[in-house]
Amino acid sequence: MTTNRLLTILVLNVLGFALFFSWYLPVNHGFWFQLDKNIFYWFNDRLLTNKPLLWLLAVTNFRAFDGISLLAMGGLYLHFWRRETPPGRRRLLAIGIAMLICAVVLNQLGHLIPVSHPSPTKFFPDVNHVTKLTGIPAKDASADSFPGDHGMMLMIFACFMLRYFTRRAFMIAVAIVIVFASPRIMIGAHWFTDVVVGSLSVVLVGMSWCLLTPISDYLVNALYRHLPGKYKPAK
Repeated sequence: MTTNRLLTILVLNVLGFALFFSWYLPVNHGFWFQLDKNIFYWFNDRLLTNKPLLWLLAVTNFRAFDGISLLAMGGLYLHFWRRETPPGRRRLLAIGIAMLICAVVLNQLGHLIPVSHPSPTKFFPDVNHVTKLTGIPAKDASADSFPGDHGMMLMIFACFMLRYFTRRAFMIAVAIVIVFASPRIMIGAHWFTDVVVGSLSVVLVGMSWCLLTPISDYLVNALYRHLPGKYKPAK
């Protein structure tokens, strides 16, 4: 590992920890709480007066809509898959599996953070619930919303796009993060900080050690060599 990579890892770790502790240490989370509250009520107050917004949030937070985010990520992956040779596709499969392994491990580690709090729709009294207003069983509340799992998974995908693909793919992946993580915040199932503090701080620390050290390459290469199927590399 080069000196530049080690320096990058340390900078990303400092940013991640600084972001987290800027929220965690102040009493009642300092300025972050007021920001969270303002964002939540801006959308929640409009659920009664803005029907297009109400139904948009109902649809985009319906469980089946999560499949659309998978299709978006899969479509980006397919773009590279179609351009690859059979051995290249085998490597793409290895990268995809490595991504899933990293996502599961990092998600479990993220939940070891000693923070547990309900979503704003459960924290504040007398709020509007999209499910009650529309009858659609949307995800508009959570007993423990920190860190945001959905946002974290999307961010990890974006990180892998930057590490193994192109900057353009990374920018598209960032757009996917914004489009598909925002509805959870807008509906009140997550605080704004569940994603921009919780998910992002975990990803900054965890993905830096995974992708900027030999860990991810070792995992990808091991999968590439040992996965069943055709086009195994010669020993």
